[in-house]
Amino acid sequence: MALQWVVLGYVVAVEAVLAILVTLPSPKGIRTHIVSLTSRLLQPSMGIVPFALFQLMDIYWKNEHRLSCSSEVCTAAERDRYERAIFKAQRNAVLCVAACFLYWCIYSVCKYQKEIQKVEEVEKRLKES
Repeated sequence: MALQWVVLGYVVAVEAVLAILVTLPSPKGIRTHIVSLTSRLLQPSMGIVPFALFQLMDIYWKNEHRLSCSSEVCTAAERDRYERAIFKAQRNAVLCVAACFLYWCIYSVCKYQKEIQKVEEVEKRLKES
């Protein structure tokens, strides 16, 4: 497994943990701290989206230019190597899509949580006055 796929795998794991933390029910004080910390982490981690899209384009290009082994001339070892390459490409494509999807989910949840906080503040001000 190449270094970029290891990095992308770790990023997806961290994004999954963040998505779980942001969506779990928790007390209001803890939730605001979790959302603010996650929101601060989102901007620098935006670089993962173009990276994942670039990796998807690389997978597509390699798939289009891969020598196919579908004839009877291929040996069993060549066929196995071809099938393993296809499976790895599919796994890596799922990893790229998961990275983009989880980033979008975390961003959406944090955005909605901030909107809820603003509405609660407005409601609190209206009740006081």
